Amino acid sequence: MTSTAPSPAELEERFDATIAADQRIEPRDWMPEAYRRSLIRQIAQHAHSEIIGMQPEGNWLLRAPSLRRRAILLAKVQDEAGHGMYLYAAAETLGVDREELTEKLIDSKQKYSSIFNYPTLSWADIGVIGWLVDGAAIANQVPLCRCSYGPYARAMIRICKEESFHQRQGYESLLALTAGTEAQKRMVQESVDRWWWPSLMMFGPADGDSPNTHQSMAWGIKRHTNDELRQRFVDMTVPQAAVLGVTLPDPDLRWNDERQAHDFGEPDWSEFTAVVSGAGPANRQRLDHRRRAHENGAWVREAAQAYAEKQGARA
Repeated sequence: MTSTAPSPAELEERFDATIAADQRIEPRDWMPEAYRRSLIRQIAQHAHSEIIGMQPEGNWLLRAPSLRRRAILLAKVQDEAGHGMYLYAAAETLGVDREELTEKLIDSKQKYSSIFNYPTLSWADIGVIGWLVDGAAIANQVPLCRCSYGPYARAMIRICKEESFHQRQGYESLLALTAGTEAQKRMVQESVDRWWWPSLMMFGPADGDSPNTHQSMAWGIKRHTNDELRQRFVDMTVPQAAVLGVTLPDPDLRWNDERQAHDFGEPDWSEFTAVVSGAGPANRQRLDHRRRAHENGAWVREAAQAYAEKQGARA
């Protein structure tokens, strides 16, 4: 007796029921092509961001003020490389190759987070990146641990644990600086002034201008809108800034007792658009560096492939 394969309508009905029940879609499950493409876009952008994100901090590896700070920063950069590998592996379960994704990145056909197109000009930037940039990443990524696609959700569990540690490292570094000399305090404040607004832009455009949010939430890929996550980040960060003794550069920032949340100003979305479009302070530098690294590592990939083929032939 032969079983009849389910029809496209039945497959879609099963997919919708799984999403409605808040259960996970796994790689062998049927999924709509639009769902698969949306996941590839988001996971690839996330993976690219981790890899590109190594550059601004790697810029300070040989200039850290102490051996302890250098070891901490080196460990963090290594973690980010690992995050990229987890995410590329998750993307591969959707039928794409990481070599293909890398080629799209260096050809500017896929994006990465706008925040990594800003330069690190002082040692305080390293602490501020840990505090603000990783803090924004945590606010954005913790809900992804409940993403409807299983491999992505599971990768995010470990990534979020490590990102939380990175945020604490950055904050501890700033506590040491703000307890130091007046010059060190000024250096921290200057860094906060430069990184605050780009950190708010990390969550993406306002909800009314975000083309993917509605569908991603309907599929259970995202759990909160960009503006909801931005608000959560601001409310989390304001009391931390008070402990550090720094001022967040927003004249509109104030507590709203009626909303039980902070009101805050609007980021410069024209700057965000320019940076995402490739006109940021370090866009070309970041991609040129990634392209050179990919080209210089070709012999390693070729050797690994030859070794794998040799071992497979023996087996």
